[in-house]
Amino acid sequence: MKILITGTSRGIGKAIAVKFLSAGHTVEGIDILPPDITHKNYIHHTFDLLGGELPEIHGAEILINNAGGQNTGSDIDVNLKSAIRVTEKYGLRAGVKSILFIASASARTGSEFPEYAASKGGVVAYMKNVAMRAAEFGATCNSLSPGGVLTASNDRVINEPSLWSKIMKVTPLKKWAEEEEIAEFAYFMTAVNRSMTAQDILVDNGEANNFTFVW
Repeated sequence: MKILITGTSRGIGKAIAVKFLSAGHTVEGIDILPPDITHKNYIHHTFDLLGGELPEIHGAEILINNAGGQNTGSDIDVNLKSAIRVTEKYGLRAGVKSILFIASASARTGSEFPEYAASKGGVVAYMKNVAMRAAEFGATCNSLSPGGVLTASNDRVINEPSLWSKIMKVTPLKKWAEEEEIAEFAYFMTAVNRSMTAQDILVDNGEANNFTFVW
């Protein structure tokens, strides 16, 4: 299949692209940064999703909206509006099989930076809207909401023992997910799943379910 993924130059987006390539699919990536993947079945478009006409890319059967930023001062534009632009251009058409949005646990909990949480909450709401329209084409549409993930963008807390200790105290499984694990979820939700749609899947090692009970 042909897969279109945004934000493929690093982190979760790169891991998802590598997962699909390793499974024999063709991947086209869009990122404001240059490519960091070398593979015969990978095509890269260096492009700012917020400006100008989107690249002409045809025939993508799976669309994964991953590109985003955290506490950029433009999180609504970067995380939500760009996903809307991309989906309306590439996703809602005959031939599409699945659309996936990478949201965040913050969409459920409201934690982290205010505009970031709001942007990801908007992504989940928009996903549900798209799911109803994508059903016309027989396509599934869902969102994946990671909690903590071991990415370079989170090095500030991962490499600070006092902050990491505080995080682990409120994380029941006492760990964060690897990028490759999130990619496995993304693969299943798009390439394998055929019946789940309009759902947001939380992958946070139990953090959102944490509670304190005093008797």
